Amino acid sequence: MREPRQMEDHVSDRSASSESRPKPFLSDVQTLRERARQHLSQGAVTPSYRGEVGKTIEILQSVLATEIVCVLRYTMHAVTASGISSEGVKAEFAQHAKEEQQHMQSVAERINQLGGKPNFDPEGLATRSASQYAEGENLVDMIKENLIAERIAVEHYRELIRYFGDDDPGTRVMLEGILTTEEEHANDMQDLLDAHQGETARSHGRG
Repeated sequence: MREPRQMEDHVSDRSASSESRPKPFLSDVQTLRERARQHLSQGAVTPSYRGEVGKTIEILQSVLATEIVCVLRYTMHAVTASGISSEGVKAEFAQHAKEEQQHMQSVAERINQLGGKPNFDPEGLATRSASQYAEGENLVDMIKENLIAERIAVEHYRELIRYFGDDDPGTRVMLEGILTTEEEHANDMQDLLDAHQGETARSHGRG
């Protein structure tokens, strides 16, 4: 058991360490009010915003394009998937398309908040997007293409979350929410791929 004196020294050291740690700067209320009245046309971009607005909008335009392509790809697959065991997969594709559309909306709104204009122009969409639009020749191909696209999105969004850090917490938190869903999508596609590749192998074995 630690001696009382040693306990006191430990608490004292911890307290001193806590006191020496620099605290984040907090503006007084009057200063916040005055700054908020300046540059009203900048909307959500206040003086405390530490990101580079132009660069952030450019990055988010690419994210928006990625989400649009994902909506299109999942919707195409939900409509055209066929086969004996395709109904469950079609429903999964349709659900993912709906969630990707929610991501698309969130990103577009964030671009607008930062003073940009969301780019929904179909021209150049495939070039702006990180993921590709691939139709797939059969059910397994479709699942694979969606898994590849989700893995690209997961990797890309993880990098962007690290990039924005504390400079743009609003954009970072939005991307963190999207990333969580994309990781779930990737797991869903992996489970479907494992199940249907196994089914295909069994079918060939019976043949």
